[in-house]
Parts: sequence; C-alpha cells; structure tokens
Amino acid sequence: MIHNILTWPDPGLRRHAAPVSAFDAHLRALVDDLFETMYATQGIGIAAPQIGVSLRVVVIDCGEPDGPIALVNPEIVAVSEEIISFGEGCLSLPDVFAEVDRYAAIEVRYQDLNGAPQQRVAEDLLAVCVQHELDHLNGMVFIDRLGRLERLMVMSNYQGDGEAVLDAAT
Repeated sequence: MIHNILTWPDPGLRRHAAPVSAFDAHLRALVDDLFETMYATQGIGIAAPQIGVSLRVVVIDCGEPDGPIALVNPEIVAVSEEIISFGEGCLSLPDVFAEVDRYAAIEVRYQDLNGAPQQRVAEDLLAVCVQHELDHLNGMVFIDRLGRLERLMVMSNYQGDGEAVLDAAT
C-alpha cells in the first residue's frame, strides 16, 4: 500500500523511532509498504517515520548490484575518515536540495526481516543514503546538518510553514 509521506515540519519527523522487537507479518507488510511508497514517489530510500510509523526500519534501493535492502534496527558502527559532499534531497522536503557532508564509507549493523544480525560496508551513494535514512530514525532531516545561513537559503522557497523555516534556522 502506498502511504502519504509526512512533510516537514510535521512533528512526526522529529520523533526518535523505537526499536523493532517483533519480526512478523506486520514487519514484512511495513517493509513492503515502504518499498511501494518509495518507488511510487521515485525515491531511493525511505524510513518508517516518514510514513508516520515510529519504528527503526528503512528501505533503500540506489541501484546496488545486490539489489534493494531493508534494514531493521540499523546502527552505524564504523565510519571512514574521508568526508564527501553530496547533493541531497528528501521525500519529506519536496523540491529542497543541498550539499551535505557525509562519511564516504560506513559500516552498518542491522537485522534482516527474520531478526538475524547482519553487517555490511556501504560506500559512496549507498553510504550517503544509509546515513540520510538513519537520521530520520533519530528525528533529524538533512537540513539539520546545514549551517544556519545555508539552511535559510535552501528553505527560502519551500512551500511549508514560514515560521518553521525560521525556527529550523536557529
């Protein structure tokens, strides 16, 4: 099922998502819905909080050879020293784009849909996407990683709440 995506400044985007404890049909349905919603909106990643579900689940499909992935209870356990600046956008901030500094490579630990522990190294676009989606699980959006002035500039044309733009910049 395709869900509506919460758009900034919806307070649901600021909540810290709870860990998943039940690896069952409900989790599988959530992951299916996340993929369906992501593909319908032409995204490459989406986190459960973006559809109003405060659970630590993300799905990503950025064209990796091993296909799309679902990460349950993900956490970054190691990062590279190299930082890359990457042009990011977000389904929850339509038509807003900015250069964001991210680690060029990360190691992420997570569980699969059966609850089995997994770990993988992600580089370049996949690393950026994982970091972006994990921010959503922690109540952040990518503009939170910008300086005050840059945030004001990129948000100046956003069609959301003008007061919220100013609040985000402080």
